[in-house]
Amino acid sequence: MIVILKENPDRDQLAGFIAWLEEKGIQVHTSVGENHTILGLIGDTSKVDIDLISALDIVADVKRVQEPYKNANRKFHPHDTVVRVGNAQIGGGTLTLIAGPCSVESEEQIISIAKAVKASGATLLRGGAFKPRTSPYSFQGLQAEGIRMLKLAREETGLPIVTEIMDATHLPLFEDVDVIQVGARNMQNFNLLKELGKLRKPILLKRGLSSTYEELLMSAEYIMAGGNENVILCERGIRTFETYTRNTLDIGSVPVLKTLSHLPIIIDPSHASGKASLVPSLAVAAVAAGADGLIVEVHNDPAHALCDGPQSIRPEVFDTLACKLNALHKFLKTQPDV
Repeated sequence: MIVILKENPDRDQLAGFIAWLEEKGIQVHTSVGENHTILGLIGDTSKVDIDLISALDIVADVKRVQEPYKNANRKFHPHDTVVRVGNAQIGGGTLTLIAGPCSVESEEQIISIAKAVKASGATLLRGGAFKPRTSPYSFQGLQAEGIRMLKLAREETGLPIVTEIMDATHLPLFEDVDVIQVGARNMQNFNLLKELGKLRKPILLKRGLSSTYEELLMSAEYIMAGGNENVILCERGIRTFETYTRNTLDIGSVPVLKTLSHLPIIIDPSHASGKASLVPSLAVAAVAAGADGLIVEVHNDPAHALCDGPQSIRPEVFDTLACKLNALHKFLKTQPDV
């Protein structure tokens, strides 16, 4: 249920109203806008009398919400959420570029790539330390050692680090990680999501291979229900009947999710295509669709990468691409909304 308050509501009346709701076991999420304040009521509101609430002097309107996700719902939070990571931010009209290798392979590799992508305009560094692989015989990542190397790259460049977690038992290793990524395979690992909800650091949540928009938002809801509202949605391609590309990029997810939710959304063109030659075009399409950012795999020697070399672009390609993306984003901001 959503309660829209009148301008400048009486503080005592508002405090009494919220206390009354909380006595009924209903959580109240407050969103303050320029003209109105919106109260999102979370819990069993079936027995709450809409007419009684509407009659209050401080209330302008009351609406019931049918969607099962409440915290992630734009109706509860009409203004875009901005997730801040150090000096960088995701959302709020900026274009955030996250770049780095699929896997951390050595100190020299991750530091050199970090310096290159920073020089090209990336504001966060990605790198896999734990790697969920389809085959148990494939490279599984350097794990704790990989996180140590990511921290070294952060010290060298100042770039906040983004890396994927696979299990809640690994959380102690992620205490000094700036953004924790939940991969597509773990999008519905609800026990993990609950633990991440207890944190207050940003969580980059990737859409599952065959997940619907609602399922993605419900996974975000698990995190937000625990009190962590720093969630970044990521479209990384879904599985369809097409086999030419690794996945199929659902570019329509950007406007759809921006309609349904206030959370920022970024695109992963590397996993969506599986082919380095397609990454620039898909990245441009993502910016044109209104994405808040991109997470791109960049490797200085893709042919010899230990993981996902075919979908990784070289630093010089990323440099050219970043210039094109920033120019497009700047141009689009000058255009009227359609």
